[in-house]
Amino acid sequence: MRYLSTRGGDAVSAAQAIVMGISPSGGLFVPESFPKLDPASLSGNYRDDAFRVMSLYLTETEPEKLKDIIDRAYDRFDTKAVAPVVGLTETESVLELWHGPTMAFKDVALQILPYLMKESLVQTGEDQTVYILVATSGDTGKAALEGFRDVEGTRVLVFYPYGGVSRMQRLQMVTQEGANMDVCAVRGNFDDAQTGVKQIFASEEMKRELGEAGYRLSSANSINFGRLLPQIVYYFTSYHALVENGRISEGDPVNFCVPTGNFGDILAGYYAVRMGLPVRKLICASNRNNVLTDFFRRGIYNANRPFYKSMSCSIDILVSSNLERLLYEIIERDTETVTEWMRALKEEGTYSIPEAQRAALSDLFEADWCSEEDTLQTIRRVFGSRGYLMDPHTAVAQTVYERYVERTGDETQTILLSTANPYKFASDVLSIFETPGEDDFENAERLRQITGKGIPANLRELCRKPELHTDVCNLDEMPERVRFGVSK
Repeated sequence: MRYLSTRGGDAVSAAQAIVMGISPSGGLFVPESFPKLDPASLSGNYRDDAFRVMSLYLTETEPEKLKDIIDRAYDRFDTKAVAPVVGLTETESVLELWHGPTMAFKDVALQILPYLMKESLVQTGEDQTVYILVATSGDTGKAALEGFRDVEGTRVLVFYPYGGVSRMQRLQMVTQEGANMDVCAVRGNFDDAQTGVKQIFASEEMKRELGEAGYRLSSANSINFGRLLPQIVYYFTSYHALVENGRISEGDPVNFCVPTGNFGDILAGYYAVRMGLPVRKLICASNRNNVLTDFFRRGIYNANRPFYKSMSCSIDILVSSNLERLLYEIIERDTETVTEWMRALKEEGTYSIPEAQRAALSDLFEADWCSEEDTLQTIRRVFGSRGYLMDPHTAVAQTVYERYVERTGDETQTILLSTANPYKFASDVLSIFETPGEDDFENAERLRQITGKGIPANLRELCRKPELHTDVCNLDEMPERVRFGVSK
């Protein structure tokens, strides 16, 4: 399998795509074709099924090596199922993606990416240290830090928006141990941090400087195909779980409702569809930062709008990087058109797609958004009626799904992607029961007392860990912070 750039250039191997992260043209790597996979051929064992999916894309990796990588990556999850499916109603199930060490869906990919990166370095003969830059809206940062901690031949620098993540998310990052770890807050929002990282990747001067120092840049964000690939797996495994549970018959279509900001998680679902997974609708759920809702409804992407900080902070995003991969497919892999749309987005903050492409997207995609008040009401209602406690991101998806059913009457079995453990947002979730106090850890304990849901051990331990990474920089200081990381 070879990989192409959404903005043109030479095809590369999977190993090259993973090591580089982003193509020299500035585009994102995509597979040259989508291999087919019959869901009926899956075993129901997550690790075995992950191998079935990923081996189709990593054709140059020895099978036994890939199996070992998968086994090592998922040893730290608290369930053998890795991503269990829990029934919620007669027509809805929840795919719990937060059973890894950082209690967020990013673990599914970022526990395996370091091993894929190491194997890719071997395959490419790379002798430089890979300098991994990450812009995070909350969860990716900790998952990347935890995954790459003390991995030989790598160094990680995470930028997060100052004041733009939950206290739990911040503490998970700033208490991170490891000789190759570095974290810095950025005065700005996630889009600012993400743009800053992209500009660093595009800087020939920076590449030259880092190269002379023995480093090469790469990414652990979902712009890296090695990060996106493991996410395809759980679309197949959750579908197989519904078959095993008797909710559907083999071949029946299902819906997936996905809370997303950067569009990576739902894009993995689109790739699963291209591989043959029977899906009726991919439902894109947003908060007040509803740029994706407007795009799917009107065919116009316009980032020129207010940015809102919300309790579902991991989807507080106005520039959805992975949408570029979808655009590449719907415009029949026309790299010139994609390049022009991305130029317009960068320079003017907006672009529009032809009506024919917008109509084609509507066959598969639905999109909607909800407010902060809607989010809290949904958490309260679902816990009251079902005893199931949701985090704010999952509640955004639940709200959007309920509105979709109300609008369409669609009774297709639906899988809701639950992307974080509710205790990562304990103060927000507690507010549905009572006014929370100032201390997140006291709020978590109070939430436990009220709901009877246990607090994950690694969150309880956060309050006792020292803060090791307290730097804050301005946007224009990000390149210098990268240089400083090399000298540490």
